[in-house]
Amino acid sequence: MADVKTLAKDLTKEPPRSPRERIHGYAVIARMIDKCRADIAGTKGEFHFDCPVDNMLFGFKGLKGPDVREFIATGASDEEIANYVDTHGTPKTADEIKAWADSTDANSPHGDPEKGAWFDGECVRLGLDPTTSTLWDMLEADDKTIGKEKDENRS
Repeated sequence: MADVKTLAKDLTKEPPRSPRERIHGYAVIARMIDKCRADIAGTKGEFHFDCPVDNMLFGFKGLKGPDVREFIATGASDEEIANYVDTHGTPKTADEIKAWADSTDANSPHGDPEKGAWFDGECVRLGLDPTTSTLWDMLEADDKTIGKEKDENRS
């Protein structure tokens, strides 16, 4: 296994991968890996590992962030991490993984009693229409602002 610090992105200069990017069919996983590696390497910037977005994946699979972090810290590759996710927590079929990932791609907090106002405000700030934007649309637009403005709550 490689040194995790050599695998880590510097998230003060570039964003993590899109939550849409799938490994073994899982949405969120590539972004989660980038944030975790950067956290370990001290290059996470304003991003957070084990945040609500990461917990969408952890909750679906029945995983805990600290356990996943411990495995990623070994220098595991993306493929090895995806295998870990496959073999730990709650077993899921390929169809269940696809259905879950597809639902995350379509997720919009607009109208949610707890998160709707925050989401709508972030969309407006980023020039997006909250009624037609997904959470991933908002995160990707926010990622483009790295180095341009400060956001203490990056996911």
